[in-house]
Amino acid sequence: MTTEKPGIAENIVLHPTQVAEVDRERVVAQKPFTIWFTGLSGSGKSTLAFSIEKLLIDSGKPAFVLDGDNVRHGLCKDLGFSAEDRSENIRRIAEVARLMNEAGVTVMVACISPTRDCREKARAIIGDERFLEVYLNTPLAACERLDPKGLYRKARAGLIPDFTGISAPYEVPESPALILDASEKSVADCVEQIVSKAKSYGR
Repeated sequence: MTTEKPGIAENIVLHPTQVAEVDRERVVAQKPFTIWFTGLSGSGKSTLAFSIEKLLIDSGKPAFVLDGDNVRHGLCKDLGFSAEDRSENIRRIAEVARLMNEAGVTVMVACISPTRDCREKARAIIGDERFLEVYLNTPLAACERLDPKGLYRKARAGLIPDFTGISAPYEVPESPALILDASEKSVADCVEQIVSKAKSYGR
C-alpha cells in the first residue's frame, strides 16, 4: 500500500499582515495598480511600459516594469515557449505584479500574453480593480518592418517555432481598457492616452 504525499497547500497557511492597504497607499501616496500591455512582438509594449515607469518615478511614485524578455533571464528562465510554459510564465508574472501592487508599487507588464484565457487568469490573480489591460493592435506588417530584435526574420525562416503572429496564434482582447496602434502615434501621445485612461479609472 502506497501513501500519497500531502499536497503543499495542506501544509502552509497565509500569515496575515499587520499593515492595512490604506496605510501602504498613504506611505507611497498612490493607489497602486497594474497596466498589462498585450500585443504582438514589436508592437510597442516595452517602449511604452518603460516610458510610463520613468514618468511615474520622476513624479515621485514607486513603479516597476515586468518585461516579458527580462523575466525570462531570471524568474522564468526555466520555461520554454510551449502553451503550458507560456501559461506558467504569465501566472508567475501576474503573481509578482500582485505582490508588488500590495507593496504599493504601480506595475507595468509588457508581455505578449497571446491568449484570452491567460490574460483573464492574470486579471483574476491581480484583481479586476487593479488590472488595466492595454491592447497594442499595431499591425503585423508594422511590427515586422521594425523587427528590432530580428525575430520575425528568424520566424519566417522557420528558425523560431511557435512564434506569435507567424506560426502561433494571437487572440485579440475582447474588451480591453484601451486600444492603441503605436505605428500611428508617437510614444508621447500613447503615454498621454494611457495615463488619462488610468486616471479615468479612479486610480
